[in-house]
Amino acid sequence: MSTAVVARQGVLADALVPSTALANTALVVGGAGLTAVMAQLAVPLWPVPITGQTLAVLLVGSTLGPVRGMLAMALYWVAGVAGMPVFSEASSGLAAAVGPTGGYLVGFVAAAGLTGWLAKRNWDKKFLGATVSFLAGTVITFVFGMAWLSISLGADLQQTLEWGLYPFIIGGIVKSLIAAAAMPAAWKLAARLPKDSARA
Repeated sequence: MSTAVVARQGVLADALVPSTALANTALVVGGAGLTAVMAQLAVPLWPVPITGQTLAVLLVGSTLGPVRGMLAMALYWVAGVAGMPVFSEASSGLAAAVGPTGGYLVGFVAAAGLTGWLAKRNWDKKFLGATVSFLAGTVITFVFGMAWLSISLGADLQQTLEWGLYPFIIGGIVKSLIAAAAMPAAWKLAARLPKDSARA
């Protein structure tokens, strides 16, 4: 299958998987599951460790598209509220979901929607476009997270930036770049698949 043919397929999941109700459900569940697993991964880095949680959000949104990406993140949130240890550091429950950092979880839904929307417009097929897309998704996550954090704790702008943004800037950039390198590479691999394999 040529790259041009793959490019017309929309997001990566559409190029590889038939669009059926069963397949779409599996993709949504898989996206939520991937986020839950990657949320437990942490790489030591100054000033705070990097978890795989937001990296998964970016990849899920871009791979599945806006609707399925947002549904996957909503399912991830619901699973955490229901008590499954899916949030970072295996936390869960309503308190974790709506506590001071709960805005970041809500931001995941918006970030997946934005990166998925951009992916449908081919932003994820080249490194530069993918970088802009994933940085935008990261910014959206922080906007929701910091607004929620400020309201929850009654923090002023400077406190909100110190608690909810500055420690995570390096990690956010690193994860955006990793995702931006991964998606074009995945598209190149998909382009090499035989046509029957890509849509089997």
